[in-house]
Amino acid sequence: MTEQHSHQFERGTDGPKVIVVGVDGSDSSLRAAAYAGGLARRQGALLAVVYVQPVLAGGAALGAPVVETTDEIAEDLVAHIREAAERVKGIFDLRWEFHTFRGDPYGGLVRTADQLKADAVVVGASEQAGHRFVGSVAVRLVKAGRWPVTVVP
Repeated sequence: MTEQHSHQFERGTDGPKVIVVGVDGSDSSLRAAAYAGGLARRQGALLAVVYVQPVLAGGAALGAPVVETTDEIAEDLVAHIREAAERVKGIFDLRWEFHTFRGDPYGGLVRTADQLKADAVVVGASEQAGHRFVGSVAVRLVKAGRWPVTVVP
């Protein structure tokens, strides 16, 4: 007999109330954010946009301004999201919040989804060729089996 997870992702509602979406600035992650935003709007759910700033130990040794670069990406993402939210203000009502911190993208998304008691996780398909064979954040999230995961191409 195998042990099954008893994690319940839906909290007695007709749909998700918290949707977590991972963004990293790539085209697929921005499409995932747009898709998740539409889901959140239609469901009246909170959209939690998460950017996990990569920790690149080797980059610091090479003198690369890694922290400043990832902070700039986070600021650009927030500006992009705010701009998109302003364009639909008065037409669509969308509750959203932005989370950013440093670490592993998979671990960061899992931690955020757990903390917010997310009902669904949305990510963009990996644009790195090696991930088709080794595995991506999306594949790891699906294998975790803790939430419905939507992978947007």
